[in-house]
Amino acid sequence: MNSRIEFITQLLEEKKADSVQVFDMKGTDYFVEYVVVATTMGERHGLSLLDLLKTELKKRGEQILNIESSSEWIVIDLTDVLVHLLTPEFRVKYNLEEFLSKRHDKK
Repeated sequence: MNSRIEFITQLLEEKKADSVQVFDMKGTDYFVEYVVVATTMGERHGLSLLDLLKTELKKRGEQILNIESSSEWIVIDLTDVLVHLLTPEFRVKYNLEEFLSKRHDKK
């Protein structure tokens, strides 16, 4: 796995994000190379993780293209990487893992 993804997952895990998963979407028709999905402990935790990622990625010269945020789900677009931070309820409800796995299997 590339060092950017390892750095992102390490940050999330150190700050108690749960069930961090990485999907390698290279070679598929998906619009990014990697998708990182993590569970937050709630809205405040999600916002804290977002602030951490923004600060630490900026230090590394990363550019965040866009951020979409609600109290249950935050999506961070790093151009070729998407990071999804979801509350436990939304992670179960939307089951991104199943969707991404099906896309990945179409390689």
